[in-house]
Amino acid sequence: MAKKTLTPEDSDLFRHTIGKVRSIISDKVLLRPDNKPKPYPANINSGPQTLAWEPRAATEEIEKVGLEDSLSFIEPGLQTNVLKKLRRGYFGIDAEIDLHGLNSHEAKRQLLHFLHSCIEEGCRCVHIVHGKGYRSADNHPVLKNNLNLWLRQYKGVQAFCSSSPKNGGTGAVFVLLQLAEKYNPSNGKL
Repeated sequence: MAKKTLTPEDSDLFRHTIGKVRSIISDKVLLRPDNKPKPYPANINSGPQTLAWEPRAATEEIEKVGLEDSLSFIEPGLQTNVLKKLRRGYFGIDAEIDLHGLNSHEAKRQLLHFLHSCIEEGCRCVHIVHGKGYRSADNHPVLKNNLNLWLRQYKGVQAFCSSSPKNGGTGAVFVLLQLAEKYNPSNGKL
């Protein structure tokens, strides 16, 4: 590497820009205890009920679905190709739960706990089996219709659609979840 030669004008400009300098007498650093505040634990509400089970701003009227009807939802603002990728299995399944056979109260409780833990663990795509509802009265699947409503209300859900026939067809859904803050690469903490 060639050494640069400075002209006297450049040298004067440099010294004028830097200003007065003084030589270092000692190169040892003295460590002084700073008066920093003591850390305190963050207030974490560990209950899944506090996470995001609130209706979204504009909840439209949702039609009841039948036994063989497909479910689909995409959060406003997301591109439609996200739903296509979800249908085709582009996102790998990180977790799954089987809810069919449960009553509505127990299914909602387990679903809420499942979604909360999946978001906390950084799961992106989950598979939920709800059943088609063949044993439901009047051939109206109760759990399928409830799940259609519940998933739309849960703020952590970005999109969902009925799964492929090999994964349960209209008796199951793929759900795309938002990333938890600690797993979001855009905030630089990953």
